[in-house]
Amino acid sequence: MSASSDEPARTGEPAAASAGADDRVDLDQAVTRVEHELGRLFARIRVSWREAATTVHPDLQPLGYQVLTSIATGKATSAGAIIERLQTDKSAVSRHVRQLEQLGLVESVRDEDDRRARVLVATELAQERVALARSRYEARLGERLRKWSAEDLDHFADLLAAFGD
Repeated sequence: MSASSDEPARTGEPAAASAGADDRVDLDQAVTRVEHELGRLFARIRVSWREAATTVHPDLQPLGYQVLTSIATGKATSAGAIIERLQTDKSAVSRHVRQLEQLGLVESVRDEDDRRARVLVATELAQERVALARSRYEARLGERLRKWSAEDLDHFADLLAAFGD
């Protein structure tokens, strides 16, 4: 809380310097709170990924779900693109792609643009399971967000966009 103009200046300390120190304390506390809330949010996101992975298949890990959704949405259809998108290592991606193939969720097919290359595609089963997992997640998220006003949601989206830049 910042010092009000009605308060006397502290002995030996100008009022402006005192207010500046209070502002720094307020800012530091606000930053700490944001860090704490981001930690809680990230933990909740990890739980959501785990739930989504289980919806697709009981043996699927959260990273496997992220690999699958990258393939299913067409945002990453090669191991290299998945590694880049998820910022993970080659062995983890290879292991999860192999598991996805064994579960009948992903197939490796010849690239139509470059017949020498292969691309990963999600099977119909994968598309159905990912759609189910996404619909459950979106329902939970929508339920929470619909408690807010459109103005608050717009402001929140603006703040998230600014934070992500």
